[in-house]
Amino acid sequence: MGKKSKRGSGPRPGSNRAERVAARKARQAASLAAPQRPFEGLAAECDLVAMRSFIASATAQVPFAAGFDAAHTADFATVLAGAVFAQVRESDAAVFGEIGAEAGTDGTVVRGLAALQTDPEPADLPASLAAALSWAANAKVGDDYEGTPVDLALTDIIDPASPLEVVVHENFDWWFADDDAVAPEISAMLERANATIMPTARLKPSSGVGAPWWVDAGEKAHLRWVRPENEDELMNALSRVHAEGALTMGDGTRFAGSFRTHGVVVPVFDLDPEAHHEEWYEGLDALDKALTEALADTSDLTAAQRSSRAGIIARQVTLR
Repeated sequence: MGKKSKRGSGPRPGSNRAERVAARKARQAASLAAPQRPFEGLAAECDLVAMRSFIASATAQVPFAAGFDAAHTADFATVLAGAVFAQVRESDAAVFGEIGAEAGTDGTVVRGLAALQTDPEPADLPASLAAALSWAANAKVGDDYEGTPVDLALTDIIDPASPLEVVVHENFDWWFADDDAVAPEISAMLERANATIMPTARLKPSSGVGAPWWVDAGEKAHLRWVRPENEDELMNALSRVHAEGALTMGDGTRFAGSFRTHGVVVPVFDLDPEAHHEEWYEGLDALDKALTEALADTSDLTAAQRSSRAGIIARQVTLR
């Protein structure tokens, strides 16, 4: 009597396991298909990465591309109440650091807000953000965002050559207008959110390259410098500077490592939390000069530099 054929090892069609496997494969395919640098091609890339990755409470007026039809101004926001994707409302122009806005007689403007930190996370960030921005720039106050896709790239909506002027807020009170009736449970949520905010400030390097952000985390302060360079080129430059003992922001500081996020690398430095962020410009400019010179050096790495590179890479982490 012949042996029975073995049943296939895969999940049975229609089973719960089959559904889970299919969902996992779909997520993997979406991850592979997603662009590695969702904000590539924008002068605002590094600040958009910072707003999406580690800044708690901030807004930045969207520099619309020529030819994009917008009914009113719109801002990027780090996160909106309820982690929604977008909203439109009347707001006090001064709260958002509005530049050139035409306020009404009561000092308010109609503005759209498109969030960079949302729940759920979009599978295709550029497409999701393009849809939210297009809606936020044209919807009316009180409209609900439904996430309808648009046939526009981010560079069709955002001026590729314009940087961002990021306005950092000390709390999340800008989520609501002064005359909004806020329910007690929402007030409690707002209070909890405000308690998580750490003092944050944008520094400006002499070269103008990248986005260095100072954050006071309490026991330590950090400088997180979002960089736009190709990763291999940046790693070589960091290695050259490290081998010279110059990968530092000055006395009492240290290079803590780096992380990858949204296709770019972010070197991180531990700083003295007792120092004000304005006190770090001397160290920032010295490091900026050293990195600029190192990036221009295309020679082969020395043994010491290769050793530095291996150590730097070993301490690198990747964030989604």
